[in-house]
Amino acid sequence: MSSWKPEIYSFTWIFFVLFAFSCMQNKPVDEQKKYNETKKQMIGVNRILVKKDQQRIKGYLERQNIEMHETGTGLWYSVEVPGNGPKAEPGKRATIHYKISLLDGTECYDSEKDGPKTFTIGKGRVESGLEEGILLLNEGGIASFIMPPHLAHGLPGDGNRIPARAIIVYHVELLTIE
Repeated sequence: MSSWKPEIYSFTWIFFVLFAFSCMQNKPVDEQKKYNETKKQMIGVNRILVKKDQQRIKGYLERQNIEMHETGTGLWYSVEVPGNGPKAEPGKRATIHYKISLLDGTECYDSEKDGPKTFTIGKGRVESGLEEGILLLNEGGIASFIMPPHLAHGLPGDGNRIPARAIIVYHVELLTIE
């Protein structure tokens, strides 16, 4: 009888370990599957929103009879004056005059009231669309950019004057590159 107890303990221990292992392995697979499914749905929704933003921008350009070019990221731009000073490059400090408005013409920000904006290109402290657009200019350049939400202030807006998921229009003059 004493030899029987160790077998029960061994069997119970092995059963417990196998059970615990099977529970641990199934749970992450289920969570990973749910995560992958949610991610796939979010990507699908995002693609739909990006297409709608593109349609809104194209409609705006047609109605206003404005000719602009689109980059691979979705930034629309028109360079009125390329500038003749130093080229804008990552790591350099740019100072700009700007006017920011919504597609409906609502003015959000203006450097005449708020003061010029100075930032280091490529550091991510301004809209990614602004950084991308500035790289098209030399000092003294003047341009207009239309930024869909994913290149501007995204889903939340800026929490101040730019609403959620807003497409913004930037009119920029690149004052200095240092």
